[in-house]
Amino acid sequence: MQIPYELLGKLFIILAIAALVVLGIALLLGAYSFKKQRILFPNFVLFILYLFYGPAKWICRVFGIKDTLVDEILVEVRNAVMLEGFKKIKNGRVIFLPQCLRHPNCKARCDPLIGYECKMCGLCDIGTICKAANERNFEVYVIPGGSFVKKIIKARRPESCIGVACYPELAESMQGASPFMIVQGVSLLQDGCYNTRVDVEEVIRKMEECDV
Repeated sequence: MQIPYELLGKLFIILAIAALVVLGIALLLGAYSFKKQRILFPNFVLFILYLFYGPAKWICRVFGIKDTLVDEILVEVRNAVMLEGFKKIKNGRVIFLPQCLRHPNCKARCDPLIGYECKMCGLCDIGTICKAANERNFEVYVIPGGSFVKKIIKARRPESCIGVACYPELAESMQGASPFMIVQGVSLLQDGCYNTRVDVEEVIRKMEECDV
């Protein structure tokens, strides 16, 4: 039997066009939701943008849009989807902070299981976040990498978490953690390998949402 290559080629083109149309719709819905703070079809947006993550970033670049918009949409839509569940969790609440928030002169010891143990020295914002977390029944983990998140989840079995990172890392880690716990994300104001910054008040506001 002869393989109908011409027909297969046409089907492939039709499917590719259909996928691009669906992806475009998901991007538009996500961008609208992100800008207007009114979430439309969140599960559809999350499914399509994670499924076509690479092509979605390519489309953004083609139209001269920063490709981190895809990550921003994924984080903010998931925040909205899980917010009500997050508010209901009263125990087993953790915060994951990236080690790049540490001051260059930080003397904190890195525990092989839980990451850096903040000494509350006041050189960086981590101490401020830790103090606020202690008052609001959150445990704080300052982690050198994603492998520590997996170890902490396995050892502590938290029910919810607030993650702080750059948007691309947040989008990836929130997707990985969401099957195991309720997640919320706060993006860094300034990313990089060191001397990064986060809106401390925004992190505290996320904690306080549990008290509403």
